[in-house]
Amino acid sequence: MSQPSDPHHEALKRLDAQLDAVDVQRAARDRKAKFDTGAIGSGYKLVAELIGGVLGGLGLGWLFDQWAGTSPWGLLLGVLVGTALAMFLISRSAGRMSAQAAAKAGPVSSVPFDDDEDDDDGWPAGPGQNKRD
Repeated sequence: MSQPSDPHHEALKRLDAQLDAVDVQRAARDRKAKFDTGAIGSGYKLVAELIGGVLGGLGLGWLFDQWAGTSPWGLLLGVLVGTALAMFLISRSAGRMSAQAAAKAGPVSSVPFDDDEDDDDGWPAGPGQNKRD
């Protein structure tokens, strides 16, 4: 029977520890590699706000026309108000999503300043900048 101080037993313990570390690294990599469905849901939310605003305004305008007898002005006004409200909600949601993405990404690294003056920047010379002019 093997002793606890057997070199093979110690080697197996080290191998088990290394395998556990590899499993942890692989699990972390797999979590990062999974497709983020949050962006798809946010896109569907924006589309739903647009369609809902237009159709909601259309419905309310139609109801107002039926009640007041002002056809087709209530319908037209309802569509315009619904579209404007939808655009407002979409811009607010997009701004919120942009702020969340910026906070998640962290600070942007700065670009080092290049103080060298180059005569040839790769662009053709404009009028009056040629030596012949």
